[in-house]
Amino acid sequence: MDQVLKIRLKETVHVDQDRLAALYAELGEAGAEDVVCRAMEELALRLSHCSRLYTADNGAELRKCARSLIAIADQIGMHVLARVAADVITAIDAEDEPALAATLARLIRIGEQSLTAIWDLQDITI
Repeated sequence: MDQVLKIRLKETVHVDQDRLAALYAELGEAGAEDVVCRAMEELALRLSHCSRLYTADNGAELRKCARSLIAIADQIGMHVLARVAADVITAIDAEDEPALAATLARLIRIGEQSLTAIWDLQDITI
């Protein structure tokens, strides 16, 4: 074996612009921007918290944290992130440790990419 294959773990994430447009129509520009900014902050905090909970082997709290990620992600149109968080819950419920490790790593990657996508979309500075 002289060759090593390097796999690039990058997926395309999409932010549901229709969902964001509905939010802006419902809440107005200032209200929607406030909701989106708070949601982004919560997502970043909860992604980090999920990682810590996994390291601490706290499956019950990790499940709760992933569940909350679904609600927040759906609210601002991050459907891929919500779906991957649901996959984490499925792995926890199945007590499938390898699947949990893989889906949690994917959740973190997708989360970071989703946050970057919405920052770019909204032209929000950090």
